[in-house]
Amino acid sequence: MNNRIRFDYNNLMTDRLGAYGLSPAELEGAGKLAAQASQWFYAKHGAGKMDFFDLPDTDQHLKASLKLAAKCKGKYHDLVVLGIGGSALGTIAIHSALNPASYNLDKKIRQGRPRLWVLDNVDPEKLQAVLSLLKAKRTLVNLISKSGTTAETSAQFLWIRQWLIKGTGRDWSKNMVVTTDPAGGIMRQIVSREKLASLEVPSGVGGRFSVLTPVGLFPLAAAGVDIKSLLDGANQMRKTTLNENPWRNPARLYALSQYLLYQKGCRINVMMPYSDSLYLMADWFRQLWAESLGKRVDNQNQTVETGPTPIKALGATDQHSQLQLYIEGPRDKAITFLMVEKFRNDIIIPRAYPKIADISYLGGKTFGQLLTAEARATAMALAKNGRPNCSFIIPEISPRTVGQLVFLLETATAYAGGLFDINPMDQPGVEEGKRYTYGLMGRAGFENRKAEVEKFEARNSKKYIV
Repeated sequence: MNNRIRFDYNNLMTDRLGAYGLSPAELEGAGKLAAQASQWFYAKHGAGKMDFFDLPDTDQHLKASLKLAAKCKGKYHDLVVLGIGGSALGTIAIHSALNPASYNLDKKIRQGRPRLWVLDNVDPEKLQAVLSLLKAKRTLVNLISKSGTTAETSAQFLWIRQWLIKGTGRDWSKNMVVTTDPAGGIMRQIVSREKLASLEVPSGVGGRFSVLTPVGLFPLAAAGVDIKSLLDGANQMRKTTLNENPWRNPARLYALSQYLLYQKGCRINVMMPYSDSLYLMADWFRQLWAESLGKRVDNQNQTVETGPTPIKALGATDQHSQLQLYIEGPRDKAITFLMVEKFRNDIIIPRAYPKIADISYLGGKTFGQLLTAEARATAMALAKNGRPNCSFIIPEISPRTVGQLVFLLETATAYAGGLFDINPMDQPGVEEGKRYTYGLMGRAGFENRKAEVEKFEARNSKKYIV
């Protein structure tokens, strides 16, 4: 258990923050609400609405992903993942955390594995720039879309399918793997029609909770990530989150503390890793927190327009860009640090200029020591000024600890849904935007949506343009 992630919430408490913090009595007083949220969580889980919670406790998806990754090893120079949102952000975050930044540049690091390109947007300039580096015959494409109706991913599919046909001829289907719904949806139909290799997204797992399914497991395995240890770490955290003692359950405690801070006016949650490797984990968390908790109506269909706003920052870089606002600006933010105790590769700062005290003091220390000191100093500076902050302390970045972190944050998010009394598993606001896009792009059945957009944009269309 010495590799267990720890949750340090000292800097959320009145002991250090005074009136701006949470008191032990407040946490104790929220016990009834926490118990209700716990009952709600387990009821949803029993009804098949929280299937992500069981992913680490099964090896079905692990075996399927490892089998296909082994089959593909050595055959392809590049792996292109097509997806957006939950189909991409988790893979990007874990790949960035566990593989060196030079992975795509260094053959020795890859050891015969493919370069990994995750195309999570439809910017034509980027799409063309990436494809200009690739050869169709040596490229495997992993299309990820649960329903197959997401316009961005569908457009990417049509575009890269044509590119594969031009480059490989009638054998193009051998260069594509589709990760989609096990039974229904447009992409499952195309899989059957084109005889494409495929993997399954469990029907009860939403996109932003899907990185521990083949959505993330297959491309990560193909890129050399130890996905078995990743899932082992997630399962280790799963057992911890089953603890009914709230003082021993970091997922519930994090959710409860953030909920109570929200009620005190801290409507913004800043995630600030002190590690470049974990920076994109904050990117993944932004979607998880925002799309799950930002809701117009509650579970009684009452208008509440609730939800904390997630922001990402990077320590120590953003001490020099955002921290001034966080320490002296509006008291509407709570900071969540990701702190690493031991860096995988550290560097000793050389000794020089012994007579210049303002620089010589750094000699003999390491960059890891410096970054840790920056994190501790920033946390104290915030707390000293009554600014709530907490830390997830990560012993060392590894597949097991990253698996713990992913599962902890997923569970905390779902549990926070119970505290806010909203549905953390849907995204009606996103769906509304999708329908307008369908109309503007000419999809049959959505003509009224196009007309609605055009009518809306016609209002005073020239009045406020300069």
